[in-house]
Amino acid sequence: MTSAELDGLKVVSGNDKLSLYQFNTFTAKHYFCSICGIYTHHQRRSNPNQFGVNVACIDGVNPYELTNVAMPDGINHPADR
Repeated sequence: MTSAELDGLKVVSGNDKLSLYQFNTFTAKHYFCSICGIYTHHQRRSNPNQFGVNVACIDGVNPYELTNVAMPDGINHPADR
């Protein structure tokens, strides 16, 4: 996950395949691929001027090559410690 300002993110392909999910206050906007279900990005509730972005969805970025970045395993949430 990385952060981007609202004008700092451009979806270059697959925009027509994105599904929007909102809940609770409907402030945050969570986007997922309607084909495979991967989380791509969301407009934050804590800062609606920013997106949280799944770096694995950024063309040309291999998250396994990034250093000093925690890779979630899909089972253990960091807040559970």
